[in-house]
Amino acid sequence: MSRAAIRVRILGQDYRIASDGTPAAEEQIEAAAALVDETMRRIHDKTGTVDTLQTAVLAALNVANRYIAQREKNSLAPGEPIDPERVRALIELVESAASSEVSGSA
Repeated sequence: MSRAAIRVRILGQDYRIASDGTPAAEEQIEAAAALVDETMRRIHDKTGTVDTLQTAVLAALNVANRYIAQREKNSLAPGEPIDPERVRALIELVESAASSEVSGSA
């Protein structure tokens, strides 16, 4: 399987996210990016925060809260395995956003 980079846009910034190159992985990354973008935009609009890093942290907390609520709703036990590819994609997305924010503010 070949690696690929998917280009996504979050809060007006372009990011290249690593993917295994399969259509399913690309769709998942695009869906994750859309969720992060929508969450960050909503937080930005509500708070008026211009600090992208602060908005990203609040968005991460919001998404984590949704995940925990959904896990509890589905009666998944804490520590029960979840789809590691989805988690990896979300982690890479957050890391890309954080590293872009740090390098962009230098």
